[in-house]
Amino acid sequence: MGQTLSEPVTTKESSVCQSKLYNVASCAMQGWRISMEDSHTQLLSCPDDEKAAFFAVYDGHGGARVAQFAGMHLHKRVVGNEDFAKGDIASAIRNGFLKIDEDLRNDEETKEQMSGTTAVTVLIKDGKIYCGNAGDSRAVLCEQGKAIPLSFDHKPTNDEETQRIVAAGGWVEAGRVNGNLALSRALGDFIFKTGEHIKPEEQVVTAYPDVVEVELTRDHEFIVLACDGVWDVLTNEQVVWFVRNRLASGVTPDKICEELLNRCLAPDCEMTGVGCDNMTVVLVCLLQGDTPEEYLERVKRKSIVDEHEFGELYQKPPGGSMPNSEAELLKSIQQQITMQLIGRMDDYGLDDAGDSHSHESDDIQEIDDEDTDKKEEKSEEEEKKSKEDFVTPSQSPESVEDKSSAQTLGDDAPPSEFMVPAAAIKDDTKKE
Repeated sequence: MGQTLSEPVTTKESSVCQSKLYNVASCAMQGWRISMEDSHTQLLSCPDDEKAAFFAVYDGHGGARVAQFAGMHLHKRVVGNEDFAKGDIASAIRNGFLKIDEDLRNDEETKEQMSGTTAVTVLIKDGKIYCGNAGDSRAVLCEQGKAIPLSFDHKPTNDEETQRIVAAGGWVEAGRVNGNLALSRALGDFIFKTGEHIKPEEQVVTAYPDVVEVELTRDHEFIVLACDGVWDVLTNEQVVWFVRNRLASGVTPDKICEELLNRCLAPDCEMTGVGCDNMTVVLVCLLQGDTPEEYLERVKRKSIVDEHEFGELYQKPPGGSMPNSEAELLKSIQQQITMQLIGRMDDYGLDDAGDSHSHESDDIQEIDDEDTDKKEEKSEEEEKKSKEDFVTPSQSPESVEDKSSAQTLGDDAPPSEFMVPAAAIKDDTKKE
């Protein structure tokens, strides 16, 4: 955790750009940190290849220079690589990361600095998404409401990362490389890249990226790239839910980015430090030929489950709650569904209570009082057990009856509409 200010800098630098294929917005905020060390790139078409789009987020540490340098030049190293011309985009991304690291080592302003940056990049070309990543910034794809990770954090405690670090002569202490750096891959940080007889990808800290490839389809709605200032606060699923429901409500991408950073900003930095970092987000809306209006309608339409299925209106946010307007909208839809069901009951000759409209009581056999009492006692026991068997995902079964604790879960507590059986939660845990 770096040094922090007494008050956060909440001024935001936002930008938007659009083509027939993409509607892109970004937002960066210094927050509680004493300086802004993030950088980002958004290119609807690359200078050397108009069919290739490139987006990236760089989370610098030890200064902003490395992140800024990468933001200006990494895409050139990728697109300009000979493998790119051959159609081997993944190889071009890997080579581009290593080449920009060489450039940084030869740069007079960065080679002696103990500074570096994460790098998460998304390149889209010929119907494919390519994500290159080194560090713990992250990219997530929304596929019909599902959060599909395009990158995975590189932490020193990961088994594969630890093995490389130790093999190169380093060690992991308190979750950090040599007790210092909280990342195991990064651009720059040349103090951790001193092995003379080992390859760049074998160094204690390496710039060598993982690359994930995904075929682009109409089910893909948007991509979120962000630094850990966002991902330390919200999960992949929560961010996708946050963005998707605002798109479905007609909120513009730039406004969504700003709201997301506001959501992640901590009220103070006296406790864990979560929410006190620099924050940068790039939101890539995948228009795929639709106008922005058609795109928003498509997202909204996909956000609503076929009403004949009588499903939930929105995907449940894991550990999160709905904004009031969305909760009210869901409640309204549920009420309409209930009315339709009641109408169907009428068609079958049932009233609201589910009783037959026939009132030929003479044909009904009288029930013994003792049997009635037993059934009522059994019903009460089943009702009590049913209440005990239901908990919210954020509560343990023991805490359900404590209403005061349920009210103090904060904004991220799921609404009561999303109550699920405790047994189901236990089964999911076993499967994991």
